[in-house]
Amino acid sequence: MPRFSIVVPSHGVAGRLSLALDSVLAQSFGDFELIPVCDEPDAPAADVVAGYAERDSRVTPVRSPPSAGLAGARNTGLKAAVGGHVLFLDGDDVLVPGALAALDARLSAVGDVDVLYFEHERTPWWEGEPTNPAAPLLARTPDGAFSPGRAPQLTGVTLPAWSAVHRRAFLSEQGLSFPGDHFTDVGFGGLVTLRAERVATLRAVVVRHLLRRQGNRLGLPGEHHAELLDQTELVLTRAAEQDLPADRLKPLFEQLFAAVLKTAAHPRRLTSGRRAFFRRASALYRRHRPAGYRAPGGSVGVQHRLLASGSYAAFRSLRAANRTASRAAALLPRPRGLRTRLRYAAALRLPLDRNLVVYCAYWGRGYACNPAAIHAKARLLAPQLRSVFLVEPDAVSSVPPGVEYAVIGSRKYWQVLARAKYLVNNANFADAVVKRPGSVHLQTQHGTPLKTMGADQATYPVVAAATGSFARLLARVDRWDYNLTSNRHSTEMWERAFPSAHETLEYGYPRNDVYCTASAEDVARVRKELGVPDGKKALLYAPTHRDYATGFETGLDLAEFCEAIGDDYVVLMRAHYFYDQGSSRGGGRIIDVTGHRSSEDVCLAADALITDYSSIMFDYANLDRPIVVYADDWDVYRETRGVYFDLMELPPGRVARTPEELAAAFRDGSWADATATSLRAAFRERFCQFDDGRAAERVVRRVLLGEPPESIPPVIPLAERAPAPAAPFVRS
Repeated sequence: MPRFSIVVPSHGVAGRLSLALDSVLAQSFGDFELIPVCDEPDAPAADVVAGYAERDSRVTPVRSPPSAGLAGARNTGLKAAVGGHVLFLDGDDVLVPGALAALDARLSAVGDVDVLYFEHERTPWWEGEPTNPAAPLLARTPDGAFSPGRAPQLTGVTLPAWSAVHRRAFLSEQGLSFPGDHFTDVGFGGLVTLRAERVATLRAVVVRHLLRRQGNRLGLPGEHHAELLDQTELVLTRAAEQDLPADRLKPLFEQLFAAVLKTAAHPRRLTSGRRAFFRRASALYRRHRPAGYRAPGGSVGVQHRLLASGSYAAFRSLRAANRTASRAAALLPRPRGLRTRLRYAAALRLPLDRNLVVYCAYWGRGYACNPAAIHAKARLLAPQLRSVFLVEPDAVSSVPPGVEYAVIGSRKYWQVLARAKYLVNNANFADAVVKRPGSVHLQTQHGTPLKTMGADQATYPVVAAATGSFARLLARVDRWDYNLTSNRHSTEMWERAFPSAHETLEYGYPRNDVYCTASAEDVARVRKELGVPDGKKALLYAPTHRDYATGFETGLDLAEFCEAIGDDYVVLMRAHYFYDQGSSRGGGRIIDVTGHRSSEDVCLAADALITDYSSIMFDYANLDRPIVVYADDWDVYRETRGVYFDLMELPPGRVARTPEELAAAFRDGSWADATATSLRAAFRERFCQFDDGRAAERVVRRVLLGEPPESIPPVIPLAERAPAPAAPFVRS
């Protein structure tokens, strides 16, 4: 029997879960079993956990449905546990180094206790000093093992479940489990302390609680706050049943109703049903108030007295008097120009147009990418919706005939942004755009992240300086309702890079649908439009942007490369979209396709891709055509920009470090040999998970038509897809 069973619920924390699991497996004390609780076999966290279970026999995953919530996940893990003591660790928290050794030593010193409480550190997700909220409470407890009556302030209701280790036999004998769905720590902690006979404390930090930028889920608005009263009633009823002494009942009562009053006074938490919440709380207060109880002084005491008397009107007036005008000030629109601000503010007072959808791609560069693919599909599946594409003045020509558009900065631009029910973007709307209640913002993204993104860029000075204010960036992220991903890797990385409360849609990238739906005729048409000669193989060369470089530099002499590989090839050169302005850089066997509107068309025309670290490789892999990585400055790029995985260890095909190696790969055929094919297959398995040709349909049905998740078409398995055919090749 292991010394410890460590239960780790994983729902909604795939991006951080590896930190939690690593912190356990790296402990110097190794006598434990690690029980990650996954919600579904194909959930993001399940993929993370599966890798750990393969590598370490101490990792024994179990499953609990999402509907069971946190309480159900912990209870499932508890039933599977066989260790002597159980520790509950949330999936986005970590054990500090030496934590298990310290717990083992303390348990050995104090003997057979039911519960050992310990300190925890609350670490701000971005800035600020860590805090240790349990330290003052535990500092006033006896040194050795003691009965709960000797420390009445230690009620259990103010400490999270992961701030204690429990003797498993004690939980089993007492029939203790996590009650309810929400605020389960309140109920569980209170019941544990009521039933425990011997407890002890460890005045040292064991768990580091990594605060989520989007805050605790319990702090979000909703009807779930009524469950705080359920947990309060449960604990106080059990206390009454065992005739808890007055010296223990008073702090228990006071701590529970401190949380109740905080919720009752918080206008954002109780968006409806405030009166009903207050009345029920008032009834509980009067029923369980200890004999001779005296309310605390000050404003809190006033709230106690109003709750005891059931005076909701007076309580509401007190709450209104204490409220500041900060929320109203934060909602003031701030576009440039007084006249524009006034017009936008006036439009914001009008009702939302529930049939209006606004699209934008690449900050208005044109009709492109995922927003364009969603727009096209919406015209077929939801013709009742009015769609407006936002473009810069010099990009108006990119808008296809029949597509309504608005020039960025114009009066129409601000009008549609103020009134639209749905807003779709692959980047972000301007800072001045207000997220109206009832509106739906869909972030489609425009690539799979190899390089660091969002908040993860902060530790790379060159990139951080170019990014600007991360606070403003994350304020824009807070407007998102949905975020689209094309593979499980993206799901995990976006959760880290853009922490917020939005919902992730693992539907694939709509722009990549064409890689499964295009025909041989489509490929031939695009090649003709781009000027690819008949009988030639087209190699797409698409390097990415360097944050440490000024201007566009290919890093490769394309004329020399063409000369070295022979006459069977032409090169389609596509610079990063940051450099799509200016004169053509082509000539001869080099065709400059940087200015072509659709990167998808360019990929369809190409027989192979040559890139460095551009995310185009993830999209092109859907075509199952050869990819060669030209990595002449990988070490510099990795250290300057930061990357999420080592591309040299997981490449989509052959890797060349010098122009000579690159040319040799095409002369000797290794660019498309069995090794290259095997590497590409593994890459596709990891990064082409959801791009099956129906991504746009899934997005339109779920986001724009509001269909339930269970009715959305499932993703077609990779092995069953048929990528668009490459052009036939006849050697000249």
